Amino acid sequence: MNTITIGVDLAKSVFAVCTVDAAGRVLARQEFKRDAFGRWLAQVPAGTVVAMEACSGAHHWARRGLERGLEPRIMAAQFVTPFRKARATKNDHADAEAIATAARQGNMRFVPVKSLDQQARLSWHRVREGYKVEHLAIDNRVRGLLAEFGIVVAKGEPALRAALADPDRLTGLPAEMKELIADLNAHWQQVRTRIDACDGRITAHAHADERCVRLRSIIGVGPLTADALVATVGSAREFENGRQLAAWLGLVPRQHSSGGRTVLGSISCRGDAYLRTVLIQGARSSLQRAKSVSVEKSTPEQVWIRSLAARLPFGKVIVAIANKHARQLWAMLAHEVDYDPCACVHHPLQRTQATA
Repeated sequence: MNTITIGVDLAKSVFAVCTVDAAGRVLARQEFKRDAFGRWLAQVPAGTVVAMEACSGAHHWARRGLERGLEPRIMAAQFVTPFRKARATKNDHADAEAIATAARQGNMRFVPVKSLDQQARLSWHRVREGYKVEHLAIDNRVRGLLAEFGIVVAKGEPALRAALADPDRLTGLPAEMKELIADLNAHWQQVRTRIDACDGRITAHAHADERCVRLRSIIGVGPLTADALVATVGSAREFENGRQLAAWLGLVPRQHSSGGRTVLGSISCRGDAYLRTVLIQGARSSLQRAKSVSVEKSTPEQVWIRSLAARLPFGKVIVAIANKHARQLWAMLAHEVDYDPCACVHHPLQRTQATA
């Protein structure tokens, strides 16, 4: 096993590299342009740990390292910060040394390297989110311009679409203004078409992947959530249990405990914000379904959801459902099993409580 650890501070053009030995002593500090770094990486002995922060390009270079027999380690930036020697002094070489030091910690958590397929599938989700932001911006822009001329449109996309399709609503506008609004409307519809295209591609991915089909059996988990989760965590075996996945998604409360006194706060909201958002939205669907189904036809999980809704505020209920879904999804991915709505009834702890 190679005892050398290399920390790399990635950038657009110039990469800072710090090499440390088994004792943590700095052996070399180097800087490389992008092309030179690729040639240098090919000469690094196989088995060497090459560490870097999770950022744009990190998974690309990690895959390049795997092709050459190296051991890439990707870490979240907040895990590297405590290992920087001087908080007030930050530069590329100090960052590279901190990365190398952090990678040597036995309890460090690393980000799994994503494959090309995973990154391609996630790109559709990222672009879709960008289109959604652009679509809403155009919506607000049109409303603001119309309001300047005394035309106020009701809330909601259908109301704006109906107003733009009604010539009588726009009669008081100057001809030049009508031309501008028509151009914005065409752009707005085009962005909507792009969003629908992304939805179609994501749905196709979810239908073609057996893991996504299995995950979608949970009420509240649709093609969007299933494809995003599989593309992000893959088999999810990097997490020891479902609790770790839920914590990574920021669906657990913050802790500020000391002296044996446990103090819990609001949810941490750490990790992947996009995955957390879609799980929260899916939890709303699960809550609505649980409330609409009769007690006789409810699954044990839906009975649990109804009991939560009867004694907890809405926000806490939604987060609790999303947390449970995250744990269920981990079990289904890590153990390659189908969804069992009655699994909680057969849990050893549940049986013990029932017989007590």
